[in-house]
Amino acid sequence: MADTDPQIHWTDDDGRPQQARWRSLAGHPAPAHVVLVDERTRADVAYRLACEGSALLWRGDYRGARQLLLALTRRIERPAPRSAKPAQSLTEAFHLHRQRQAQRARILGQLLLPFDADHGVALPSAPDLRAAGRQARGEVTEHYVATLRELLGLIGAHEWRKKGVVIAALGAAIHPHHGVFSPVRGEYVGLVAQAPLPAAAASAGAFDIGTGTGVLAALLARRGLRVTATDLSPAALACAGDNLQRLGLAGAVSLQAADLFPAGRAGLVVCNPPWLPAQPSSPLEAAVYDPGSRMLRGYLAGLADHLAPGGEGWLILSDLAERLGLRSRAELQGWIASAGLQVLGRIDTRPQHRRAADRDDPLFEARAAEVTSLWRLGLA
Repeated sequence: MADTDPQIHWTDDDGRPQQARWRSLAGHPAPAHVVLVDERTRADVAYRLACEGSALLWRGDYRGARQLLLALTRRIERPAPRSAKPAQSLTEAFHLHRQRQAQRARILGQLLLPFDADHGVALPSAPDLRAAGRQARGEVTEHYVATLRELLGLIGAHEWRKKGVVIAALGAAIHPHHGVFSPVRGEYVGLVAQAPLPAAAASAGAFDIGTGTGVLAALLARRGLRVTATDLSPAALACAGDNLQRLGLAGAVSLQAADLFPAGRAGLVVCNPPWLPAQPSSPLEAAVYDPGSRMLRGYLAGLADHLAPGGEGWLILSDLAERLGLRSRAELQGWIASAGLQVLGRIDTRPQHRRAADRDDPLFEARAAEVTSLWRLGLA
């Protein structure tokens, strides 16, 4: 932990000033106002304080902190009053949904816990969570304060990393690290498994742009290709390296830190960019939300300069953004054409995730009709 990490300040029950390092993997600033709370604090009072912007530093039993978080969640999720105006379009529904998500994250993120220098939770009855903390935060040298909500995310990520996500197309599991988006939507992996490989890929190899967990690089290597996989995130590159080693494919895939493309050309250039042009609220959301479609547009704009003769670019993209009114099909096709590319073919699949069948989801209409496509692109 660097000396430049921010400090969090509060006053103890005896009126003495206290401080500790503040830790936030999402990069949130240290709270300016901190109130001490425990089992004597009523949930309604805690909820009011959190809504007003006060952070709640828990000083009681760990199980009590979990119970308070549940109580805060119940208050956030109360049904909207009947007088509330319903969304007039799917676009408006999406923006309202994102606003509610942000408000929920802000309020629940106000509940804080103290941690020891070994990442142990410094509260009675707390389980041993040190391994999850070390995996996500690395080594630290002094006690610190962080949010309970982030801790629960670390625990979930730790469990996913241990057991992995079974990928049917690979016949094996991928083990996502904390902060690296898990390939839980297997339909896009299936598209890459079934699409016919261009002949140029056998000699010129393949690029996997924005590799994340390395799942697509692994799949291409299993299909006999020599692969160069790139990512800007050190966490993603470490995760991909771990997965490729587990699968016995480390020798077939070269990992590089790069913003989109490595140097050179390939017979196949694959990219699965974030599908929705919106602002992410955390590093993990950057795999879903891409402001201004930056990665999508960058991939299309640079693809022609990185294709070997006879090569193809595979763009894996959902049409959810189009159904939500965030991006039009005409815009996408215009970016393809202006990049000197043409569509050679397209393979479509329907979503298999449970939210596509959840009628209580505010975006159900768009999710139920969603189509995920593999666009085969070549030089015009």
